[in-house]
Amino acid sequence: MEQVGLAAATTDVTLWSLFMEAGFVVKLVMLGLIGASVWTWAIVVDKTLKFGKVRRQLDAFEQVFWSGQSLEELYRTLSDRTTSGMGAIFVSAMREWKKSFERGARSPIGLQMRIDRAMDVTLSREAETLEARLGSLATIGSAGPFVGLFGTVVGIMTSFQAIAGSKSTNLAVVAPGIAEALLATAIGLLAAIPAVIAYNKFSADAGKLTARMEGFADEFSAILSRQIDEKLQPRQAAQ
Repeated sequence: MEQVGLAAATTDVTLWSLFMEAGFVVKLVMLGLIGASVWTWAIVVDKTLKFGKVRRQLDAFEQVFWSGQSLEELYRTLSDRTTSGMGAIFVSAMREWKKSFERGARSPIGLQMRIDRAMDVTLSREAETLEARLGSLATIGSAGPFVGLFGTVVGIMTSFQAIAGSKSTNLAVVAPGIAEALLATAIGLLAAIPAVIAYNKFSADAGKLTARMEGFADEFSAILSRQIDEKLQPRQAAQ
């Protein structure tokens, strides 16, 4: 009879039965970790699609920019659109360029500083967009195992109290409670491991894309610097 009872208890130890038989606190921890895991994978899918789109946009813009098309023509094409990445940096610099010359800019240094500042602001905004929600991955990756461990500790304490109340150390009595508690740790690791991997990958990808836009901003700044000299030097010489 004891062996039959042990076999019956073993067959009842499924993931669903362990969850349903867990205490309120352990259930709350499990549900929270499952929600965190779902949120992690939602961020992974969103960032994968987002970064792929950004790479394609950067490739397309660089191909057009270095094709020999005039800056004025490219600006007219992009100024009426919602731009991002290098396109947004280009439009912000050209907008400041045109405003300054319309107001009769005379100082090359001041004009260059204003254009660089406009590009820096746009670049910072684009970098923030790339890094959005990465903090959530870092939080889940670092806190997930500890939250799961908290559920495990609570579950084991409850199991020991049940063992003391039943005054039995039979494995069939002990095993389900311990398994319920350890399930919380397993779910915590299930949420944390993908979050850590995704955070490291997307942080590196965001850094590469930001560096690529910074490189374009530096190159475009040099191009505009030469054009500023060409436009302002004759005006200064005439004065």
